[in-house]
Amino acid sequence: MDARNIRNIVLMRPINSIIEFKQIIGRGTRLYDGKDYFTIYDFVKAHHHFSDPEWDGEPIEPEAPKPCPKCGCLPCECVKAPPQPCPVCGKSLCECPKERCPVCGKLYCVCKKKIRTKVKLADGKERTIQHMMATTFWHPDGTPMSAQQFMELLFGKLPEFFKDEAELRAIWSAPETRKKLLQGLAEKGFGGEQLAEMQKIIDAEKSDIFDVLAHVAYALPPVTREVRAANAKVYINTRFSAKQQVFLDFVLSHYVSVGVGELDQEKLTPLLRLKYHNSIADAVADLGRPDEIGQVFAGFQKYLYQPQAAA
Repeated sequence: MDARNIRNIVLMRPINSIIEFKQIIGRGTRLYDGKDYFTIYDFVKAHHHFSDPEWDGEPIEPEAPKPCPKCGCLPCECVKAPPQPCPVCGKSLCECPKERCPVCGKLYCVCKKKIRTKVKLADGKERTIQHMMATTFWHPDGTPMSAQQFMELLFGKLPEFFKDEAELRAIWSAPETRKKLLQGLAEKGFGGEQLAEMQKIIDAEKSDIFDVLAHVAYALPPVTREVRAANAKVYINTRFSAKQQVFLDFVLSHYVSVGVGELDQEKLTPLLRLKYHNSIADAVADLGRPDEIGQVFAGFQKYLYQPQAAA
């Protein structure tokens, strides 16, 4: 065939004759609009065996690198763009106090150990964030904020949504009220992406968004989703039937691996289809009527957010 737009020839097997070699390479020499070269990837070094100056000429030496057309230097010595100022102190060369890594002794740790810094909010309690994070947050008015400023703003807004830790746990324990809380936070500039970034900054990526809110509002230490799931099983095993326990274990495994989004009410049907291989009839036979399944799915979630002392 006459495929003129071929731009790459890839040689991946031995070639036994120069005629075959030329035929293969010839596939790339056909002219095509906008095509002024083609590339040969020779993994079998066939070109060493079929060198033919009369056919393809002598090898051309690769072009030497050229000096920069602006400064005339090689490598280029043009003035580089100035570094971005620190979002906390505003200086190009950050003047914020830094902690030395207790392992390697460097200000900027070279042993991969995370360096942290503490932020004290208006309640007088300290929160810990990763000192080396480069995430930039945005104020609702469009101006950039540091992680500390974002945390301070979130701390000031949270009392508009719940009055104490118990109310936060109650709201977060039910899919519908949790959804309304997240929608309200998003309207104030604290959307899902921003809260997910806060998980990274407080070193709680394996925890729940609940832990971000509880840490900022009440300085509670984050709890991993795996620990929450294990604590919840203590209650689940005494309050639900054997078949319900099997399904809830399946739900919990998704919660642990993916996150709290797997507990949204909209996730119930997809989880049932996944667990029961698209047979909702089998799910109903095991778990009861659809309304009963919904009650089980929503009802067990409160056990995930019990205070740790009670668990």
